[in-house]
Amino acid sequence: MPLVVYNTLTRKKEEFKPLHEGRVGMYVCGPTVYSHSHIGHGKSYVSFDIIVRYLRHLGYKVMYVQNITDVGHLLDDGEDRMLKQSRIDKAHPMQIAETITRSYFEDMDALNIVRPDISPRATGHIIEQIEVVKRLLSNGHAYEMNGSVYFDVRKFKAYGKLSGRSIDDMKEGTRVEVKSEKRNPEDFALWKKAEPEHIMRWQSPWGEGFPGWHVECSAMSMKYLGETFDIHGGGLDNQFPHHECEIAQSESATGKPFAKYWIHNNLVTANGQKMSKSLGNFVTLKDAFKKFDPIVVRFFILQSHYRSTLDFSEQAIEAAAKGLEKLQSTIERLRAEIVKEQNGIVQFVESLEEYRKRFFDAMNDDFSAPLALGVLFEVARETNELLANSQNASHEFLVKLNEFFTLTGDQILGILSEKQTAGEQSLEPQLIDLLLKVRGSARQRNEWRTADDIRKGLKGLRIEVQDIKDGTTWKKA
Repeated sequence: MPLVVYNTLTRKKEEFKPLHEGRVGMYVCGPTVYSHSHIGHGKSYVSFDIIVRYLRHLGYKVMYVQNITDVGHLLDDGEDRMLKQSRIDKAHPMQIAETITRSYFEDMDALNIVRPDISPRATGHIIEQIEVVKRLLSNGHAYEMNGSVYFDVRKFKAYGKLSGRSIDDMKEGTRVEVKSEKRNPEDFALWKKAEPEHIMRWQSPWGEGFPGWHVECSAMSMKYLGETFDIHGGGLDNQFPHHECEIAQSESATGKPFAKYWIHNNLVTANGQKMSKSLGNFVTLKDAFKKFDPIVVRFFILQSHYRSTLDFSEQAIEAAAKGLEKLQSTIERLRAEIVKEQNGIVQFVESLEEYRKRFFDAMNDDFSAPLALGVLFEVARETNELLANSQNASHEFLVKLNEFFTLTGDQILGILSEKQTAGEQSLEPQLIDLLLKVRGSARQRNEWRTADDIRKGLKGLRIEVQDIKDGTTWKKA
């Protein structure tokens, strides 16, 4: 089946057809770098990492742009997040931005997320943002008041087409400052006059100031991807007002459609409540990594579809850790068996190609990683049964199995690389198999006590031994 994606703009799944054959331009809203990333950021950027990886697997040349917001993200009271954090930490805002940006990439690297092709910073694109504002002023979609410039929302008749919210339904509050100098309460700032205490400030045709939050993404996405591009992504909480405002200002400036496909990942909850820094119920990725391997966190995230909510708890991650461990142990055993180069003939009852088709059907259905993971676990189960009678397994088939896991679990899902399935425990599968051979010999000699001692000893190490018709298999309990 062809790739279909859910387009928030049209509220339906559509066959993916890029604007230019073989090429995809993709922009995803990046972090505001005022504090360390939390699990919610992990959910968002793992989700888009899967999308980028899969598009590249399909043969598309992807230009992936993800911004760094280091100025202009306004709070409800109109204060810049960076400036507020600067006051709290008693540090220069750019010092905070540099520190948190490094921290962000450390966390993303730990999650095995492929870095964007371009990570532009808002402070590095002030000129481009000023140019967008000038275009909006010249065509009457914006107005200047006392050194600030605002977008006139009522001039853009299609406002609300992404979120489904009408102008009359809009209420001021979410990251948009209420100011009497605005013509309408729903108008938003494109450029803000800098008060004397505002550290981050630049010269503009309207005096010293700084850009509003929304204009940075329009300016940077169009600079690197063109005035119309394929995919714009971000968290569901960015849909309104941020992405709605992006569409309004971009299409008003150019007269062209902004992005063809809008993709939004759902949020992480804690006990059913949105996880966020403002609510104080968030868990930073760094704290999570102290207790869990980052790849376990990645696997936990992939168990939920990107458009579904993900409820966080340590118990849920612990369960994910056990699941991933079982999958990784299968790969360890498989790769250890391949080294033996035995020439058997046994293969799966169900062909590997059928599993392959089911995996890619899942990914083609709006990047359904949970269904794709389910296929991997089915293949792992059959692989374990095959390895229980390894002397009869086809070496050529085992190699194909390994290639399947490398493609699907490593290159696309990013959870089964050689590094993640090797390391200090790489000899474990061979040692367990050796013990089971000793146990098998003991059983043939009716030395049941020795056989039972081996089983009990392995059980104490959380290795569950199972005797089946054609031999003995094992798995991590």
